[in-house]
Order: sequence, then C-alpha cells, then structure tokens
Amino acid sequence: MRYTGPKNRVMRQLGVDLGLKRLGTKSHSRLLKRLNISPGQHGSSGKKKFSERALQLREKQKLRFMFGLTEKQLKKYFKKASQKKGNTALYLCQYLERRLDNVLYRLGFAPTRSSARQLVSHKHIKVNDKILNIPSYLVKKGDIITFAKEKISQIPEIKETFENKDLIIPSWLKKEDNKGLFISDPSTELIEKQIHLRLVIEYYSR
Repeated sequence: MRYTGPKNRVMRQLGVDLGLKRLGTKSHSRLLKRLNISPGQHGSSGKKKFSERALQLREKQKLRFMFGLTEKQLKKYFKKASQKKGNTALYLCQYLERRLDNVLYRLGFAPTRSSARQLVSHKHIKVNDKILNIPSYLVKKGDIITFAKEKISQIPEIKETFENKDLIIPSWLKKEDNKGLFISDPSTELIEKQIHLRLVIEYYSR
C-alpha cells in the first residue's frame, strides 16, 4: 500500500528531505528546522546505531517514499532491473526516473511527485499529443510532454513551479516554452545524492 500518512514525520524519521512537500510552504519550512530531530518525545536524544540490515531497509524506504511507490511496485522494478545485464542500480534508477509522474516533477510541471501523479490521473497531461492517465507510464527517448489544456498551467501552485527560473533541469530532459522533452537515458546522479543505492540493491538481493 502507498504511504498516505504525515509526510514531514516520515522525512524526519529518515533524516532527509525527499521532496514530498512544496518548496516555500510553512510545512516545508518546519521540516527544514526539525529535519535532524526524529519525531517522538525522544527525538532529540543521541543518534541510534543501526545494523547493516537496518541501514539497507532505511535506504530502501527512502527510495520508496521518494517516488511514492508501494513495496510491490519497487520490488517489481528491482526484479526487472536485476534481469538485465550490467549495472542493476543504474537500470533501477532509469525505471524510476522514467515514470511519467517523476518526469513531470523533474521538469517543473508540478511541485511534488504526488501532485504530478494527480495531474496524470485526472487526465491533465499529454505525451506525444495523447492524453495519458497512467502515472507509472515509462517515458521514452523522443517523447514530448505537455499540459492537456493551457489553463492547467495557470493553477497558482503549478504556475509558480513551472515558471521557476532557478529550477535545475536534469541533463536527460529539456524544457522548451510549455513542453518538456525526454532526450536521453537518465543517470543515477540525482538519486544518489540522497540514497545509497548499493544498500538498496543489497536489501533486495538477500
């Protein structure tokens, strides 16, 4: 089941901002102030020591919550990645980064992956001029992503993110006016800034 509980709580528990809250909101500001304090009455006490297995589980949970996946979905992506010859971590990242909801988030079409998933589910997004309502759709090289209707881009929260000049677009994506282009295979760079992929692979390889 996909996690639907308090987002700040889970990010404080894992000790990392996973992009689950919109930048600039009061909720996100509170998160940044207390990110290194675990939730609960003993949150400010000394740091816990984790076993190797617990560390692997922790990194796996970070990856799952970051992309808003169920355990079954993430395990399925790992299985597909492990069946290919080569770097399993790279293939796993590519499957996750190619998800339509994630591509929208990376392009700045939505402030969070959750809101991106909602846009797709409500049929507000087109891929190659065709409306799609499957957030897990894997975008391919050459695909063009646009809003189904121009008025969607004028929703205040979306407009603010879409017009953010400081947003850094990954090298494998390109943004031109009101459309996004998927130009090459994703790398592991962005995910590895927050997650130790080696531990995730070890967790599922046991």
